[in-house]
Amino acid sequence: MATRDRELGVELFNRAWALLESPGPDPDELAHCAHASAYHWMHGGGTVANRARSEWQCSRVYAVLGRPEPSLHHARRCLELCESAPEEIEEFDLPFAYEALARAHALAGNDAAAQEWLARARAAGEAIADEDDRDLLRSDLSTIGR
Repeated sequence: MATRDRELGVELFNRAWALLESPGPDPDELAHCAHASAYHWMHGGGTVANRARSEWQCSRVYAVLGRPEPSLHHARRCLELCESAPEEIEEFDLPFAYEALARAHALAGNDAAAQEWLARARAAGEAIADEDDRDLLRSDLSTIGR
């Protein structure tokens, strides 16, 4: 991966993350940062894990913006990437793909699907060895449907 693409992928991912954590982020800046990060990972030779995490972030951005259709699209893409190369992802990537699907379905008003993905995320999350990663997943899951 070209060094500059990697730098931009990381920088834009982190900027989108900071915006997600800030009160009242600019919706256009938030969406553009997430998509630009995904672009640099996709075209700069990022790993499957990098690309899956970018799709996860795009899904979260659209959930925060209250847009269920693109949130679902990116959550599904995140899952597809995780399932396409399970040997290339970390143990937290798949549970977070499930989390994204649960969140997007909840936002879309698909309660049964949201509960199904939430249950899958919780079950898969129990296999995460790193306590901080496991706690982060649990914390994120607790905010679905609020």
